Amino acid sequence: MPSFDITSKVDLQTLDNAVNTVKKEIGNRFDFKGSHVVIELQKKEFKIQLEADSDMKMEQITDVLLSRAMRQGLDGNCFDLSKSNLPSGKIIKKEVPVKNGIAQDDAKKIVKLIKDSSIKVQAAIMDDMVRVSGKKIDDLQQVIQLCKTADLKIPLQFVNMKN
Repeated sequence: MPSFDITSKVDLQTLDNAVNTVKKEIGNRFDFKGSHVVIELQKKEFKIQLEADSDMKMEQITDVLLSRAMRQGLDGNCFDLSKSNLPSGKIIKKEVPVKNGIAQDDAKKIVKLIKDSSIKVQAAIMDDMVRVSGKKIDDLQQVIQLCKTADLKIPLQFVNMKN
C-alpha cells in the first residue's frame, strides 16, 4: 500500500549558514557600524537570539534574516516572529524560535484537511509527522497538492514515498 510522510523539519546546517550570512551582512552594513548587534543561534533549542539598539534596527535584522534564510532554501514560515521585542535598558532583545516538527494542533489540522477533502486515503499522526497511505499513488499526489495549496502557516516536506 503506497504511503508517504508529511513532516516539518529544518536542516540545522542550512539554518546555521543563514544566520552566519546575516551576521556577515549586518557587520558590513554602514547603518550598523558602531552599534550593538548580537545575532546568535542556539542549536539545541532551535532559537535565534537577536539584540539591537533600536526597534528600527531590530526590524531590519529580522528582514535580513528572512531574506537570507529564504535564499538558503528555508521557508519563511519556519520562524515564529510573533513574539514581541523585549526592551532591556538601552538594548532591545528578541527571541525567534524556529519551528521544527509538526505540533499536535497543526497535525490535527492537516488530518482534518485530508479527511474533509474526501480523497480515499488514511492519515495518521505519528509523533511530529503525519503518515498518509492509500491504494493509489495518484490519490497521494492529490493530498500533496492539497497540502501545498492550503494555507497552514508551517513549512511542509513530503518524504518517504513508498510504493
